Amino acid sequence: MLLFRRKKDLIAHLAALKNTSTSVGLVPTMGALHEGHLAIVKKAISETKVVVVTIFVNPTQFDNQDDLNKYPDTLDSDLEALKTISEELIVFAPAVTELYSNNISSKEYDFDGLDTTMEGKFRSNHFLGVATVVEKLFSIVKPNKAYFGEKDFQQLLIIKKLIEITNMPIEIIGCPIVREPHGLAMSSRNERLPKDLRVKASFIYETLLAAKEIFGMKSATSVMNWVKNKFDKQPEFDLEYINITDQDTLNPVKRKQKNTKYRAFIAVYVNGVRLIDNIALN
Repeated sequence: MLLFRRKKDLIAHLAALKNTSTSVGLVPTMGALHEGHLAIVKKAISETKVVVVTIFVNPTQFDNQDDLNKYPDTLDSDLEALKTISEELIVFAPAVTELYSNNISSKEYDFDGLDTTMEGKFRSNHFLGVATVVEKLFSIVKPNKAYFGEKDFQQLLIIKKLIEITNMPIEIIGCPIVREPHGLAMSSRNERLPKDLRVKASFIYETLLAAKEIFGMKSATSVMNWVKNKFDKQPEFDLEYINITDQDTLNPVKRKQKNTKYRAFIAVYVNGVRLIDNIALN
């Protein structure tokens, strides 16, 4: 497995590997890898010949400096985890200055409102930071396919919109959510939860599953009110939002329409740790 720290070295290596039949897959991560990340890497390996995994904690997507400071730095263990999958992987783990030089700031994009709701509403300029770093990584690696987890479903739509804006010839692949045995969506943040609360946090997914059942019989507003009521009765959980939207536009549901896919999105604080999840409703 090869580890690159400088973009010019990675670019030179990829240029030497590429020919007309070589497909390149990119898996962007912020490290602290878990089984969810590894499942995405495995999918990339199954579909492309050369796979680049990036490990970079991107400062421009954090609106909370304390959250950035607490983000784990686990490069050594991340590399060991990746080696268990394949020794042929290429890892790019640059310093902040390598990608941003002395200008640590986000570009401006017009995402047609995809970035102003839910995560965008509660995390100022978050998606501008995400798009900025992803565009930088796309420009360096020039992949044929790039892989993103559906746990961050809103982010997945933003990246697809980024491709539309930039006209980069990259196929964006969404990968299913990987869950812990008790149902909690896998996340690097889960490690910050005490073991007992980590198990109790399965309540989030259990509630989404129940909401999916109710959605077949009730209006979106009724389902969201039901979810809010459930969390009001759980003092260890602080519900930030529950939204039911059109899956493709993220527009809130006013009246259910035939041939339209809907999805429920949720954000919850558990012991000060912010967890997100989502589920397809039909």
